[in-house]
Amino acid sequence: RDIDVPLAVRHFYHHAGWAELVAGEFPGMVPHGVCGQIIPWNFPLLMLAWKVAPALAAGNTVVLKPAEYTPLTALLFAEMAQEADLPPGVLNIVTGDGQTGAALVGHPDVDKIAFTGSTAVGRRIRAATAGTGKALTLELGGKSPFIVFADADLDAAVEGVVDAVWFNQGEVCCAGARLLVQESVAEDFAGRLRARASRLRVGDPLDKSTDIGAIVHPVQMARIEGLLARGADEGALLWQPDIPVPEAGCFLRPGLVTGAAPASVLATEEIFGPVAVMMSFRTPDEAVALANNTAYGLAASIWSEGIGQALDVAARVKAGVVWINATNLFDAGAPFGGMRESGFGREGGRAGMRDYLRAAAPETPAHAGPPPPEPAPIPQPARPAPEGIDRTPKLYIGGRQARPDGGHSYSVTGADGAVLGQVPLGNRKDIRNAVEAAHKAAGWSALSGHGRAQVLYFIAENLSARAAEFEGRLAALGQPDPGAEVAATVARTFHYAAWADKFDSRVHATQSRHVTLAMHEPFGVMGLICPEEAPLLGFASLVLPAIAMGNRVVAVPSQGGALAVCDLYQVFDTSDLPGGAVNIVTGAAEELAGVLAGHDDVAALWLAGAAGGGPVRAAVERAAAGNLKPVWVPGIADWTTVQGVAAQGVAAQGAAAQGAAAQGAAAQGEAFLHRATQIKTIWVPYGA
Repeated sequence: RDIDVPLAVRHFYHHAGWAELVAGEFPGMVPHGVCGQIIPWNFPLLMLAWKVAPALAAGNTVVLKPAEYTPLTALLFAEMAQEADLPPGVLNIVTGDGQTGAALVGHPDVDKIAFTGSTAVGRRIRAATAGTGKALTLELGGKSPFIVFADADLDAAVEGVVDAVWFNQGEVCCAGARLLVQESVAEDFAGRLRARASRLRVGDPLDKSTDIGAIVHPVQMARIEGLLARGADEGALLWQPDIPVPEAGCFLRPGLVTGAAPASVLATEEIFGPVAVMMSFRTPDEAVALANNTAYGLAASIWSEGIGQALDVAARVKAGVVWINATNLFDAGAPFGGMRESGFGREGGRAGMRDYLRAAAPETPAHAGPPPPEPAPIPQPARPAPEGIDRTPKLYIGGRQARPDGGHSYSVTGADGAVLGQVPLGNRKDIRNAVEAAHKAAGWSALSGHGRAQVLYFIAENLSARAAEFEGRLAALGQPDPGAEVAATVARTFHYAAWADKFDSRVHATQSRHVTLAMHEPFGVMGLICPEEAPLLGFASLVLPAIAMGNRVVAVPSQGGALAVCDLYQVFDTSDLPGGAVNIVTGAAEELAGVLAGHDDVAALWLAGAAGGGPVRAAVERAAAGNLKPVWVPGIADWTTVQGVAAQGVAAQGAAAQGAAAQGAAAQGEAFLHRATQIKTIWVPYGA
């Protein structure tokens, strides 16, 4: 009555507007096609609206599977769709259990899967769609922190807990069930919370005076009771008010757990019931550490009368949605979705619409010319270089040149078959070292966009000064037009230097009295598998947008053209790029892609070139299900394209960037910036 129905209405009105604007606001993008959508039981109409409205507004058709506990809402909606004269086949409702959902996920004619539900099922869907080319968005579980500082309005925060944990029986994916309360007010806050819980009413949800209705199903009731029993065995104390509950039915009194350790099952597992777990902290840094001590990253709620403190903590908490002095605020104009094991993709607003569109060109277009060169065999017997000093490149890790852990190398040959040099053969240990170095370079992510732009401009200048050297290297490797490739690489560096402080976040127009910020945040550490084609330009096309947005990267360059990338070390070293912001591990791309995909400290992965297709892609996407990192396969046919136009040097790139509409899978453009960032939605109170 108060949430599900009015917000569903809001979503359809909002997305009706996007249907009118989509062609102009998303040029060069088209619908995915058939969208398979699987929704949960906790908000059966709202979850349907979140999925169906943007899909239809973008021009897709839909096959929706509602939860097996709550199918009737979707079937009633199907009747309304008929009354609205929606053409037959545009919206299809298929009811059933998990097997029905699995059949939908596995159907070869489904182009996109959108799922809201548990993290465990999300992992299975990621593995099932691996290698199929299906677009995928996942909105998964959470264990959201609810942070209360000593200067907060405690009574308001108590009401916030009522809305965060006891609203909808706690059956809310973003429920602020981890109460982190500053130590000096923890006892006072707990007392007020117990008093408030004692006034809640548990009973028939159709009674307007009821606060907490029934748990959805006996299976869910048994799960909650099992988690509470495990928590008690670990020493946690459960308090529940002495209030009446109906004798029949799945009813549960609201609960407050104290004495649970940060690693307790009640502090780490999603309970999905009306139970809050309370812990204390002393300093803001400790609050952030406790808040981020979870595999999830769906939402957070921060309570403080100091706006500076609240915004500082909001920036440091790893969560896709942050409410300040509020909780559980939703609007069709504000992106909603998680980070880390809470999934990827967004629902609502511009970001939600983008996830139901794709570039007009196929994801993996056929090459118009001859196929790309095959990677050099690894290892390969070496012959002496024809002339000059035999310089042996190293790996580039943490701003230093490093020998490979295994001590092995492979030969890179030129167009005439002569050996040009030896390149390190990186392995799993080298990737681990590079990821560790990237994590230590967190200062790069904290740097302002202006600061990152200065470094990228410096790189472009130094690369331009050494253009002849790189042209010679590319010519020796047999690249068809080395001068144009170097010029395009310099231009691309200038391009992303320009974007570093201009990829603006947005303020969304929501219905409530808030400034609703949609902030672009870097993933952190990204893995990049670069293409064989255009070894220098292809490497730059992936690395530059990623670091321009504040990410640190572990990049695996072209196997056959790795020498051209190894020459970049000195450019980076003389351009003020901090050590660890870019790490380069040469070797077998397909093998190293699997290592990066399975690494839990890599937050996102881009897969280009030959490794982006066939069984390699499938294996990588299956491995990425471990920490649910997003995997992007750009599907670029021509690495010189700028917004769909082939670039010929610096001048042509500039003209193309200004005058061409986005068409197809171009190798330079905002698509790379969107893929290099994730949105954090921050709701800041504004107005009376």
